[in-house]
Amino acid sequence: MPAFVFPGQGWQRSGMGRMWTDHPSWELVGDASDAAGRDIAHLLLQATDDELTETRNAQLATFTLSLVVLDAVERLGIEPTACAGHSLGEYAALVAAGVIGFEDGVRLVCERGDAMQAAADAETGVMTLVSGADAETVDIACRLADGDVWLANDNSPTETVIAGERDAVDRAGLRAIELGARSVRSVPVGGAFHTPFMAGARNRVIKALRDVTFHRPEMPVVANVDGRAHTVAEGWETRLVAQLTSPVRWRQSVLRLGGLLEERSERARLFVELGPGSSLARLAGQTLPGIRSLGVSAPDDLDGLVDAIAGDTPLHTFAAGHHGEHLYVSERVVISPSAGVFEPVGDLVDGELGTDAVMDVGSLLGTVAGEDVRSPFTGRLMGMLAARGERVQVGQPVAWLRVL
Repeated sequence: MPAFVFPGQGWQRSGMGRMWTDHPSWELVGDASDAAGRDIAHLLLQATDDELTETRNAQLATFTLSLVVLDAVERLGIEPTACAGHSLGEYAALVAAGVIGFEDGVRLVCERGDAMQAAADAETGVMTLVSGADAETVDIACRLADGDVWLANDNSPTETVIAGERDAVDRAGLRAIELGARSVRSVPVGGAFHTPFMAGARNRVIKALRDVTFHRPEMPVVANVDGRAHTVAEGWETRLVAQLTSPVRWRQSVLRLGGLLEERSERARLFVELGPGSSLARLAGQTLPGIRSLGVSAPDDLDGLVDAIAGDTPLHTFAAGHHGEHLYVSERVVISPSAGVFEPVGDLVDGELGTDAVMDVGSLLGTVAGEDVRSPFTGRLMGMLAARGERVQVGQPVAWLRVL
């Protein structure tokens, strides 16, 4: 199975959610809006680019869209070997791995965005992308600039981001060009993130983290601050606070993700970026030559993801107790929309097919805690993955279909 990676802010754009409005996963936007107390649909559909440049808007919109994409991928029965996220994307990775709940994640991102917005207003700064030079060279350029400028992102062997006070950043960019960098360009964000300029955001984020319950990850999560894989709940509060003022070690994170795929005998290493943009998929290729990577930012990308996985090995469903069932490119799973007891419809008895039924989009398969379980696909029902009276979790597959 692939590694899932989630983007940070900087790739948001006006109307970036429009392609998802007809997909079942769009319902998460309403849930996120309720948790945030804000109209996130507006941010994803009507907000201008200028409005989305504001940190509090960019972070909430990017995070929510990443989770919409994640939900759509999970509906296909695909789960990751490991997760990581770039800056803000680390919060989406933690939700994907089950470390924090969806609503906690939304509330944390709201508070983080507001806190970083306030810090940016107090300490005006900028970020600039440097291409064609490694982190060591760019760090030297920052030191030679003699000002408030720091290495903020170590993205790949040939791409970094520097941040700080505008004139100092400009000087460091010129120094980097003199030292061999190919180009520099500004990053469309509202502050000097991952530098000491963000120190003012720490107390608010620390306070917000006290109200969050952290759980043991369902798969390893590689952290920005140390580039290491973490498999326990403890320590994430410290890492998320440190992330505010520490550089994002994305190159090291990609190397660790690649190592995790190798350790699990993944014959074809695959990185999948979930959310707006495709920058992380590109950076993975720069760091690990020969790696397969792709971005999923629109519904049309979902078939490409299934093809990429099924091209080497069958895709396995991940419902507990049903190991060994193969899900090929023409097959899909239907997942539970909520937690509770599963009750199939009358002709599907105790997990056995009563008829060789053909399901249309919206066909009723049963209920979970009184909520309908309906097929998002048209296909022939091949088998049930949950029995009558079985208690299932949100996102757990309950049936599988062969798409017609």
